Amino acid sequence: QVQLAESGGGLVQAGGSLRLSCGASGRTFRDYAMGWFRQAPGKDREFVAAINWNGTSTYYQDSVKGRFTISRDNGKNRGYLLMNSLRAADTAVYYCATSLLPATTAAPYITWGQGTQVTVSS
Repeated sequence: QVQLAESGGGLVQAGGSLRLSCGASGRTFRDYAMGWFRQAPGKDREFVAAINWNGTSTYYQDSVKGRFTISRDNGKNRGYLLMNSLRAADTAVYYCATSLLPATTAAPYITWGQGTQVTVSS
């Protein structure tokens, strides 16, 4: 069973950047697609980005296209979300998750990390 742990969240000014990391245990990480989701208080958890098992296909929510980049390093059992040009609306708890195939909804994802807080000040 893959276990995930996010890191890299914090407080940044609007227009700034953060790089989130998702560390995965075990040697089966490369077998799974990875997604990033976020949830703000009082809001539903929403899809941010996803990447297939070998990094050749990526998917993004429209609001983050051109600003966020999802990537992975299977040799390090890590996934990443580089967030540029951050806006106050990006403030949320960010979660990484794994699934058998990339998906833009939460239901197909099997394993979830604990989340990391991203706060963008305006």
